[in-house]
Amino acid sequence: MHGLIQVAGVIDQAEADLIVEEGADWLGFALRLPAKNEDLSEADAAAIIKEIQPEHRGVVITYLTEAEEIKAFCGELGVTAIQLHGDVTPGELRTLRRIAPDLYVLKSLVVKQDNVDELAGIVDEAAEWVDMFITDSFNPATGAKGATGLLHDWSISAELVRISPRPLMLAGGLNPGNVAAAIAEVRPAAVDAHTGLEDPVTRRKDRVKVRTFVAEARRAFAELGTGVVV
Repeated sequence: MHGLIQVAGVIDQAEADLIVEEGADWLGFALRLPAKNEDLSEADAAAIIKEIQPEHRGVVITYLTEAEEIKAFCGELGVTAIQLHGDVTPGELRTLRRIAPDLYVLKSLVVKQDNVDELAGIVDEAAEWVDMFITDSFNPATGAKGATGLLHDWSISAELVRISPRPLMLAGGLNPGNVAAAIAEVRPAAVDAHTGLEDPVTRRKDRVKVRTFVAEARRAFAELGTGVVV
């Protein structure tokens, strides 16, 4: 899977429609978060996901860590892909693969300062049980492990791309102005954006930003020779 574009943080049907209309491939829904600060209800998310699939994939972004709960939650929402940002053990990932073999699993790699060796260890331990990794930025001020709007050291993500036997999605502070440079440097299989596509006042996705982000990402992937391959 290469050249894929995800837009995360969907808040309602209108925003989902906008994202689909502007050409993104996957839509991310942040649910069951530690701070309970979800942007929409689980029922609303399930309804939106039903509308966009199978042409576009709905992805649950969550901090759940137990395989049985993850499987059940995905079944409730009708999703076929989940992005795990919690500290999921290799044992739980192995169990999830056994009990939900058709579920597409993305495992986060949270980039901090100089922690490439730690992340390489996670890749080594988890690669057998996941389908894709996603690098995201850590915010030391808040402890947040995603949706921070912060860039991280792209050289770390590039190294993880080099060593990982699984494809890697790049996230963390991406926006229409920097996504092409990020793709050229990191050479990821996919990119994800959230806060970098929002209007600073309304906190809703800005249509022009989404459109430009998708166009710039498509151009950069094309220059690498990696059009969308699913």
